[in-house]
Amino acid sequence: MELIEILNQIPEYKEFMTIAELDDSSKKLAKEFNHVDLKEIGKSREGRTIYCLKIGEGKENALLFGFPHPNEPIGSMSLEFLSQFLAENPEFSKETDYTWYIIKAIDIDGAVLNEGWFKGQFDPIKYAKYYYRCSQSDQVEWSFPINYKKLKWETPLPETQVLMHLINELKPKFMFSLHNWDFCGVYFYVTREVGNLFDDLTKFVKNEGLPLHLGEPELPFRKTLHDAIFQNEGVQEFYDFIESKGIENPLEFVKSGTSSWDYLKNITNEESFTLVCELPYFTHDSIGDNSLSEFERRDVLLQSLEYNKNNYKHAKRIFNKIRTFCDKSTRIYNAVDDYIKITRPNIDSSIYEIKTSSMYDGKATIAQAFDSNVARRYIRSLLMISMIPRLCEEAISNHPENEIELANIKNDLEKWIEQKIDELLTGIKYEVIPIQKLVRVQIGSAFI
Repeated sequence: MELIEILNQIPEYKEFMTIAELDDSSKKLAKEFNHVDLKEIGKSREGRTIYCLKIGEGKENALLFGFPHPNEPIGSMSLEFLSQFLAENPEFSKETDYTWYIIKAIDIDGAVLNEGWFKGQFDPIKYAKYYYRCSQSDQVEWSFPINYKKLKWETPLPETQVLMHLINELKPKFMFSLHNWDFCGVYFYVTREVGNLFDDLTKFVKNEGLPLHLGEPELPFRKTLHDAIFQNEGVQEFYDFIESKGIENPLEFVKSGTSSWDYLKNITNEESFTLVCELPYFTHDSIGDNSLSEFERRDVLLQSLEYNKNNYKHAKRIFNKIRTFCDKSTRIYNAVDDYIKITRPNIDSSIYEIKTSSMYDGKATIAQAFDSNVARRYIRSLLMISMIPRLCEEAISNHPENEIELANIKNDLEKWIEQKIDELLTGIKYEVIPIQKLVRVQIGSAFI
C-alpha cells in the first residue's frame, strides 16, 4: 500500500481524546479483531492502568508510545489511527514483518491534568489555562537509570519501569517516541541516517504544508545532522555541556535520568533505530524562513532571556505568597517548584553562554528572531507561569479559610497571563494546526 493511501485514511479529528476515551477505544479494538491483543502492562503512580496493544506477528518488534510528556497528545491521536489501521489491514503488518506494540499514553496521570484543553476551541490562552508540564524528575521519558560521572540515577519512575521491561523483553528494532512541542516547526531526533532518510523526511514535511523548525535549537548542544534533524542523545551530553561551562557541580542543573533511546541503545548494542518526531500546535511562516533578519542573533536571544527573567521574578513573588498553603506532594506543586528553583540559574548560565560564544555572532535569521521574540517567551515563560493559578486552586481546596485571599491572587495572575499572551501575539498571524495534518506528518515519518 502506498503511503499516500494510508495518510488519506486519517480522519479529520476535531479534538484530542481523553485517557478514558483512548482506553475505551483500545478495548473495543481488541474485542472486534481477534488478531489484536490488549494487555495491562503496569500501573501509573496514581494507580491507573497502562495498556499496550499488540498487533501483528512479524519477525521484528516495533515499540511506539504516546504522551512521553503529559502535554503532548498529538502522538496519542497518531497511535489511535495507526492501531485502527493495522487492525483493519493485517496484510500491511505482514508486509512490514513487524509486530507492533502500541502504548497510546505512557504518562497517563500527567495527561489527565491537561484534559481541560483537549475539547472545544483551541488557542494559546486556553492551552495556558489548563497547561501542565511535569518537573524534570517527573519526566517518564527522562527517568531511565544511568551512572555517569557524578550522576547516579537509580530510581526510574513506575511508568519508566514499564517501558524498561518492554524494551528489555522486546529489544525493538524500531522505537517511536511521539513527542510534540508548542510553538515551533517540525523537527526530528534520529539514531542515524538510513539511506536518504534526512532528505525524505524534510521533503515530506514540506509537501504536507508544515514548516521545518529552523529557529533556535531546542538545546544549544544538540548535534545537527540536517535541517531540522538532530542526533538522539542521552543525558550525558547535557551533563558534559554544563560541565564545559566551568560549573563545578553539574547536578545543580541535571535533575533527571537518561532517555528511552539512550537506554534502548545500550540494550541492543546500537542495532536499533529510534525516531522522535516533534510537532507544533501553533506555527507561523517565519519559523521556516532562513533568510537574514535585521536583528543581531545575540541581541534577540538576550532580550528574550531578559523578558523571561522579569516574568520569573513576578512569578516567584506570587509563589512565595501561596506556597505555605500548598500541598507539596502534588504534581503541579512539584512542577512549579522546579520552575522556580531552576529558572534563574538556567537564565544566568544562558546569558553567559550567549555573551561569550562565537556561535551567536552575526544576524539572526527570520526563524531565529521569531523563535526568540515570540515562541520562547510563550513556551519557556508564560506557559510555565500559567500553572501557578492551578496551584492556587489546590491551595484553596486545602485552606478554604483563606479562599478570598488566594482567589484574588489567582484571578489577578490569570488576567496578567492573558494580557501577556495577548501582547505577545497581537498582530501575529499564527496558525492553529489541524490535528489531522499533524497526525499525517507523524504517521508519514514512521513509514518513509
